[in-house]
Amino acid sequence: MVTFEVTLSDRIDSDIDRLVEQDDFLNREQAIEELLSLGVSSSGVDDDSEEELVDDVFTQAVDDQQDPASHRDDRL
Repeated sequence: MVTFEVTLSDRIDSDIDRLVEQDDFLNREQAIEELLSLGVSSSGVDDDSEEELVDDVFTQAVDDQQDPASHRDDRL
């Protein structure tokens, strides 16, 4: 398990304390770990997402390309 230090705003720190006091979590460590996990999960990050992102970027780049001949000026 990785350990790291993070600085939180007073509001978030109080929110975490409140969740623990309301028995939503056993302790602060569990609350922080689960809340981070929920945040990462909701962002849609998974093991295959990097490959999908590369594919999406490539597909979008191809879709964004335009044929200059298709935008000719009809006034000529």
